[in-house]
Amino acid sequence: MVKLETSLQAAMNARIIGSGSKTMVLAHGFGGDQSVWDKILPYLTKHYRVVVFDWTFSGAVKDPNLFDPLKYSSYDAFANDLIALMDKLDLKSSVFVGHSMSGMIGCIASIKRPQLFNRLILVGASPRYINIDDYEGGFEDAAIDIILSSIKSDYDNWASSFATLVVDNKDPLSVEKFAKCLKKMNHEFAVPLAKTVFRSDERDVLEKVTTPCTIIQTTNDIVVPDSVAYYMQEKIKGKSTVEIVNANGHFPQLTAHLEFLDVLGGVLGFEI
Repeated sequence: MVKLETSLQAAMNARIIGSGSKTMVLAHGFGGDQSVWDKILPYLTKHYRVVVFDWTFSGAVKDPNLFDPLKYSSYDAFANDLIALMDKLDLKSSVFVGHSMSGMIGCIASIKRPQLFNRLILVGASPRYINIDDYEGGFEDAAIDIILSSIKSDYDNWASSFATLVVDNKDPLSVEKFAKCLKKMNHEFAVPLAKTVFRSDERDVLEKVTTPCTIIQTTNDIVVPDSVAYYMQEKIKGKSTVEIVNANGHFPQLTAHLEFLDVLGGVLGFEI
């Protein structure tokens, strides 16, 4: 367990970069670490004080005991860590940019503590990945079973294949970057974390979100269908818009960082 009074900021490798009057928090997704933001940081720090950090499952975190699979069996514990980190850094009214699983974590944190964020930027986020009834999440239940089985049987091979699928195989350097992040993660965390993410159903959260949201989606994301972005826009209680980045894959910050920054700048009012 993270000891908030002494080591939360250090344990999560939290850093504040830049000197703008406004603060932006960047939260990475499943299997990643803060390095997934490296391409866009030099641009953002011209306009914002930018907070980057690593979730406790990340391979960049030095203490493997910080990640308890039972504790983190839902997004709620991640949201509590995020709130605690924001409190530790004495931050309010920040822009939150959450990639993938962090999108819904940010939504939950914003419900618990509405004053923390003045805008949520949800990048490739999804409240549910499994298809059900009239909801298209992108995966059949059996496909998730296959993913979990592949992680268990040959993690390194799965990590290489998964990175190729979800990043963009036309950008081998970005594929390699994410594959390295995945392989650095403690292999024992991978299955419970994948269960938490891919079997999550946070659709009921959306109607409680009142913070203004921008939902950013690529034109071809194998993890999250376009329909999910518009579903979220319809269900979120607060003002929300959908912005499309013309790129393949689940990682626009890696494979189309200038286009991604252009969308961010249009939403937030800055030029790259």
